[in-house]
Amino acid sequence: MPVTNRNAPAASTAKTATAGPAPRATYRHGDLRRALLDAGVELARQGGPDAVVLREATRRAGVAPNAAYRHFANRDDLLAAVRAAAVAAAAHFMEAELAQVPTTGTRTEQAHAKVRAVGAGYMRFAHAETGLFRTAFGGRFTVQTHPDPAMGGATGLNPFQHLSAALDDLVTAGALPPERRPGAEYLAWSTVHGMALLSIDGPLRGTPQPLLDGLGQRLLDMVERGI
Repeated sequence: MPVTNRNAPAASTAKTATAGPAPRATYRHGDLRRALLDAGVELARQGGPDAVVLREATRRAGVAPNAAYRHFANRDDLLAAVRAAAVAAAAHFMEAELAQVPTTGTRTEQAHAKVRAVGAGYMRFAHAETGLFRTAFGGRFTVQTHPDPAMGGATGLNPFQHLSAALDDLVTAGALPPERRPGAEYLAWSTVHGMALLSIDGPLRGTPQPLLDGLGQRLLDMVERGI
C-alpha cells in the first residue's frame, strides 16, 4: 500500500505563496475597469503621465495584459481615463477651499472669496499632487462644449466650471463689469497656472512653502485687481 506524504500539500502551498499569485486571465471579483483605472491613477500620482503604462497597470491589478483590452483599447485610452480622474481630483481640491468660504459678508466679499478659493485650490493641488497635476493639465486637457462628467468633483463641476461660476458671481455682485467677463477665465487660469508651474518645475522649485503661500496670496490679489 503506497504511503501518503502528508507534508506535500503544505510544501506546495508554501512554494506558491513564495512565488506570489499568478496573473489572472479574467477578473472574477469586483470591477476590472475600476481596478485598472485606480492602478493608472496611482502610477500618475507617482510619476506623472509618462508613468501610466497599460502593462504595469495590469500587473498591479493582478491580471494578464490581454484582459485590459476589454476595457481600454490601448495605453492612450487608459491615459485619457486617468487624466479625467486627475482633473476631477483638482476639482475636489477647489471644492475643499470653497467649503471654507464664509457665509457672512456682502455678496461682493463672498464672490471675491470664491475666486480666491478656486485659485488657491488649484495651486494647492499642484503642490500636494504634483504627478496628478502634470497629468491633468500638462497634456491634452481641453475646455469641452459638453464636459465629461468623469472630470467633475463632488458637485459635478470640473475646475474650469468652478472658475467660471466664481467669475459669474463677481458679475452678479457688481464687482466685475459684464463687458469684461468674456474670456476672464483664461486670463485668471493662465496666471495661476504659471505660478504653479514655476513652483513645481521652474526657478521657484525648492522655495520654502511659507514663502510660496505668501506669493500665492499676492498673486490672487493681482488676479482680483486685473480681471
